[in-house]
Amino acid sequence: MTNDFPVRAAVADDAPALAALVNSAYRGDSSRAGWTTEADLLGGQRVDAERLADDIATPGHVVLLHEVAGQPVACVHLERTTPDGCYLGMLTTQPTLQARGLGRRMLQAAETWAATTWGTRSVHMTVIAVREELIAYYERRGYVRTGERRPFPYDDPRFGLPRVEGLEFVVLRKTLAPSTPQASGA
Repeated sequence: MTNDFPVRAAVADDAPALAALVNSAYRGDSSRAGWTTEADLLGGQRVDAERLADDIATPGHVVLLHEVAGQPVACVHLERTTPDGCYLGMLTTQPTLQARGLGRRMLQAAETWAATTWGTRSVHMTVIAVREELIAYYERRGYVRTGERRPFPYDDPRFGLPRVEGLEFVVLRKTLAPSTPQASGA
């Protein structure tokens, strides 16, 4: 994206390292080094390498990553949902590097990528409703609560093993500044 914060689209060979990064930031004891942990809410894994490889290979999906010394330290998944909109998920920063602006820069890079590559004018995401600190983080970056809520998929262990009852998602949305899309089949 820029020379001071290079971001690239992941390829299938990146999937194992990205799965390790994402799981370390959201689940288990390693996630407690950062503030994005879901370890008290959910057990199990956040994502596996196979699912990431599938997303990377699927048209209309991209996983962007930022590396330091050849290792991914931040990533985000984008999925084109409409001709001018996309879903943003799995924003991840290595737990020991959190609270240093890396997530903010990765979020900005993802929004810029979506606007310039796909012509995206709107980005939406889902956040577990009890994660008020995380919701506030996104609200400070221009995302607004839509009022829509979605159920947590308790019957699908790919999303984690719930440790509490009553989990649900809130939907947040941000309108992006108009941009001219680049020619790309992404």
